[in-house]
Amino acid sequence: MLKKTFRLTLCATFVTLAQTVAAANISVIVAFPPGGPADQIARVVSKQLAIDLKTNVIVENRPGGNGAIAAMHVAKSPKDGTVLFLSSVGAMSINPSLYPALTYDPNKDFLPVSLVVNAAEMLVVPSADPAQTATEFVANSRKAAKPPTIASTGVGSMPHMAIEQFRSSTGIDYLHVPYKGAAPAVTDTIGGQVNAFFGDVPGILQFVRSARLKALGVATPKRLSFMPNVPTLTEQGIANVEAINWYGIFVPAGTPASVVASLAQSIHRVLENAEVNSLLINMGVEPAPNTPAEFADLIRRDTVKWSRIVKEKKIQGD
Repeated sequence: MLKKTFRLTLCATFVTLAQTVAAANISVIVAFPPGGPADQIARVVSKQLAIDLKTNVIVENRPGGNGAIAAMHVAKSPKDGTVLFLSSVGAMSINPSLYPALTYDPNKDFLPVSLVVNAAEMLVVPSADPAQTATEFVANSRKAAKPPTIASTGVGSMPHMAIEQFRSSTGIDYLHVPYKGAAPAVTDTIGGQVNAFFGDVPGILQFVRSARLKALGVATPKRLSFMPNVPTLTEQGIANVEAINWYGIFVPAGTPASVVASLAQSIHRVLENAEVNSLLINMGVEPAPNTPAEFADLIRRDTVKWSRIVKEKKIQGD
């Protein structure tokens, strides 16, 4: 009897969503410019989502305000599953402590649907650097006349969080050099203007594969499936450096639970598609769908984790 009731309930949620999207296109709002990792992830997922839901799914880029412009647009959108928000850990779990006057409330304005992918942080150095491992890089840093420089993609970014963890774990006061994005940070790391770079894997993978950058370790609990030869920092004796820049799907608060559940199921099917899975992994991210409840728990845990570092290190947003 319970199984029959569950099946009927699940069917009802799919009917609800099907009726909603039949009348309108779905928009996936991205808080980043076209061409970047978030935009690429959104387009790969949206293409298959359109097939799964049998409707048009359009990606809209609304960059600016550290994600605030996109967030405010989504928060004021119809609460019917036709406007989705592909957002990151930065916008949802770091910004609240980084910007006291944030114009949106991640907890009150949105409902989590599903995690989509994890983008790990990786420590890289110029190919000419003598260190072959993160352990060697740390040992060489201790011998240096002054602490080496480590680049990030900006103050308060996930790479910056990884640097702060790395500094605390090693006890070395590395000089943080914030850049406005991955491209200039990669350029200066390759050229030796900075000694190292903590970056999202999607933004540096091609340079590691072409040997223009040397990967020393990943800030993840376990090795990446597509880079099994790169050890974690924990494996190398550098503890408590775990930084993952995830991306997930949200909807405006007030969206019916049945619609959220149906969207979550659809996203899961999309991420289980072999072609989608392969495309995402080739980009340097790992598909990681979960339930709305599991995603909400991850957001809570990351908010506590990163707000503690922001406060301890007295980090202030630009």
